[in-house]
Amino acid sequence: MAVASLSICFSARPHLLLRNFSPRPKFVAMAAMSEDPIREWILTEGKATQITKIGSVGGGCINLASHYQTDAGSFFVKTNRSIGPAMFEGEALGLEAMYETRTIRVPKPHKAGELPTGGSYIIMEFIDFGGSRGNQAELGRKLAEMHKAGKTSKGFGFEVDNTIGSTPQINTWSSDWIEFYGEKRLGYQLKLARDQYGDSAIYQKGHTLIQNMAPLFENVVIEPCLLHGDLWSGNIAYDKNNEPVILDPACYYGHNEADFGMSWCAGFGESFYNAYFKVMPKQAGYEKRRDLYLLYHYLNHYNLFGSGYRSSAMSIIDDYLRMLKA
Repeated sequence: MAVASLSICFSARPHLLLRNFSPRPKFVAMAAMSEDPIREWILTEGKATQITKIGSVGGGCINLASHYQTDAGSFFVKTNRSIGPAMFEGEALGLEAMYETRTIRVPKPHKAGELPTGGSYIIMEFIDFGGSRGNQAELGRKLAEMHKAGKTSKGFGFEVDNTIGSTPQINTWSSDWIEFYGEKRLGYQLKLARDQYGDSAIYQKGHTLIQNMAPLFENVVIEPCLLHGDLWSGNIAYDKNNEPVILDPACYYGHNEADFGMSWCAGFGESFYNAYFKVMPKQAGYEKRRDLYLLYHYLNHYNLFGSGYRSSAMSIIDDYLRMLKA
């Protein structure tokens, strides 16, 4: 399984406790009993009797990625020597949630834990990627099927907070999407911009938008859908059968349209959207809301990479304030 390269549009990993995957005491115990918990898992629960080759997988800048070849098949392993296990535990939780929908292909997570010398690891299914960028119509259809299948009765949010890039993503459950998106997504990013850059202008205008954006959602039925959360080209691949694969998620349950928020960095074409909306029909006002979901990611890029993204974020805010006469 290849690792997405880190670029100006990039993905990082969720970071809080993985629930329903493996409890923390088990990770600690394994780290204590073995100098190499990765090898130990592969040779026990991974059902291998020997590891025949370990190779580096290029492309990543945050974590070290390796391909473990064994007599029981291949495994993809990421390690980070400076960040504790919560990051990879969270990544595994998002992967597991998407995997359980049995729709679009994602690498199945096997084990996440702590390295005895410090840092952490995650072991997952190895997927041999093809060279083609694949079929966008199939990607659109499969993503829509995941959104349709991935439901929850808990509301909007996720089991844990996670990260979008290296920025915290707050996922406290809410029954109101407009409130959740306004406070936990746009509001959080605006506060970061004010605190980091002293940018009171974008903070104040952004909050005026939040307070007046409800009309954009009139006559829309919003059900919580499982979202990938960080769907850009580096987190999309295709396997040897040309089937789409998505990876490195920042999952939460939200409005399905929010998963198009990185479309400016994903290259989605007409065939993608046509196939998607055949499964998940387009709702009234979609075109008017589209830039609202781009705004979250432009703000995040502003906070991560600096002022080069400020003008794009401010332009969206100003356009909405004019549209809404706010």
